[in-house]
Amino acid sequence: MSGRIAHGGGVTAAARIYGGEPREWLDLSTGINPNPVALPDISVTAWHRLPDEYLVEQARQAARGHYRSGDILPLPVPGTQSVIQLLPRLVPPGKRVAILCPTYGEYARAFQAAVFSVDAISDIDALGDDCGLVVVVNPNNPDGRVISLERLRALYSRLARRDGLLVVDEAFGDMSPEASLAPYAFDMPNLIIFRSFGKFFGLAGLRLGFAIADGAILEKFEEWLGPWAVSGPALSIAASLLLSDQTSIFHRIRERRRALEEVLARSGLKVAGGTDLFALVADHRASDIYTHLAMHHILVRKFDYAGDWLRFGLAPDEEADQRLARALAEFG
Repeated sequence: MSGRIAHGGGVTAAARIYGGEPREWLDLSTGINPNPVALPDISVTAWHRLPDEYLVEQARQAARGHYRSGDILPLPVPGTQSVIQLLPRLVPPGKRVAILCPTYGEYARAFQAAVFSVDAISDIDALGDDCGLVVVVNPNNPDGRVISLERLRALYSRLARRDGLLVVDEAFGDMSPEASLAPYAFDMPNLIIFRSFGKFFGLAGLRLGFAIADGAILEKFEEWLGPWAVSGPALSIAASLLLSDQTSIFHRIRERRRALEEVLARSGLKVAGGTDLFALVADHRASDIYTHLAMHHILVRKFDYAGDWLRFGLAPDEEADQRLARALAEFG
């Protein structure tokens, strides 16, 4: 795989093609809470000084409670993308890597850049016996596929018998905590779980995530990332928000998801999958719909490997719902 992978969020690039100021666009191309939570108070010290150990520990303790990781203190990282790129260092040369696909493309990119053979599998039962690492995004992006805890634990046991690693990316897991492997990770030393902070709280620009794994693996990540990898303000925000009452966030996200479903249904578009933070639409007119919406300065996510797919993120409010509905009503 060569070149950059196209992700959501490219409003500036879209505006260069279809016109308008980026701030005027309605960006539905990402799977992020469209209503960012209010920022807690941040001590001036967090801005003034390099991140002190107590800030790191506060964030880790808060993350342990939020993710229910038991004896494991999750490691804060500067966005999970930073540790995805470190994964090839954990796999012995000559081992194959398997990724449950289709999914987030940066996993394959990272391993192929490190000259590993990557198997794109559509079912974990198709896994070969020579894999050193398997990646499962759960819930999956972009189709929302969920692999049960029972199947994931069986896959883990199969890999662990030959010292293979299981990576479970739970970036969209905050809305379905019952599907998380984090509470079981304490006795699964060959398991790595990635969690996103910014998607659920609507603060993707903070570039913060957490890794949940055996202490030896977390120590390697920490060493490879280097000192002060996560900023003091990010650690301070995480420590506050992960301990806060998140009931209203859950309700608002689900309300916004229902509103999106209603707009798509009225427009005659079929939802083929998704999570609480986005909907995947399957339609043979996907390319034309994408262009039509872009001409109305609405950005959704298209896929080079599935020409009939479009991913719609959540709109922030009813006015944005109506804007999307009007644009879709004019299509055709």
